[in-house]
Amino acid sequence: MINWALMVMVIALVLTFRSSSNLASAYGIAVTGAMTIDSVLLAVVLFSLWKWNRFLAAALLFMLFSVDIAYLAANLTKIPDGGWFPLLVGLVCFTLLTTWARGRQLMIARMRESAMPVQVFIKSAASSAERVSGTAVFMTSAPEGVPHALLHNLKHNKVLHERVILLTVRIEDVPYVNEARRTEMEELGQGFYRLVVHYGFMQEPDVPAALSLVTDCGKQFRMMDTSFFLARQTLLASSRPGMALWRERLFSWMLRNAESAMEFFRLPTNRVVELGSQVEI
Repeated sequence: MINWALMVMVIALVLTFRSSSNLASAYGIAVTGAMTIDSVLLAVVLFSLWKWNRFLAAALLFMLFSVDIAYLAANLTKIPDGGWFPLLVGLVCFTLLTTWARGRQLMIARMRESAMPVQVFIKSAASSAERVSGTAVFMTSAPEGVPHALLHNLKHNKVLHERVILLTVRIEDVPYVNEARRTEMEELGQGFYRLVVHYGFMQEPDVPAALSLVTDCGKQFRMMDTSFFLARQTLLASSRPGMALWRERLFSWMLRNAESAMEFFRLPTNRVVELGSQVEI
């Protein structure tokens, strides 16, 4: 879909500007703007990650910004002649990315507000609910509290599996995570376990493969005896503080069109159960 969208936009761009000389203004803004943004990112790396000496880092950044800002300022006169186009594209991308990040923060915060402590849930439900054979894996983005999918499953089906895994996948700020550090298991009692799976940002999550590495929570995982429970949130835009109403609706649209967790985590399609819930942000 992304490739087709790019093709359509490139064709529309060529038909609109008609010649490479007309595109020169847009190209100049795009290049000098990217150079300036790279310098800003370098400043973040020098001060936050590499912890350089402040005076040495400031001297280097001063030289870079002097050149970048001079080039960018010189190209700002080309905005009416086509330089507005890369600025418009950047504004749209910036709005989408920040809306997604802020919307995710608000959604997780709202879900945490109504989350029940795990130990309270285990004491009240584990002994009273009917236990059935097999393993249930409840995917949750928060490594604390009871997942909404677990609460809904108990409410509607009135059963708990003999082994319940509360699983959180974390993407770390490193490119790769070794298999030795892939999983982090915590026993909660009464057949409940909390499992955190770590991946680097250059790795593709594979939950079944990660479960095959787990050996400290009873018998080995078998996919035919394991059910994966996912919560599918339906967002309700509201006037609560957090984001403007139009951004809440935009985030709701983005969430509906995002890749499903089943595909992202490579879950077996015939072992997944999705339970819906409504979240007001």
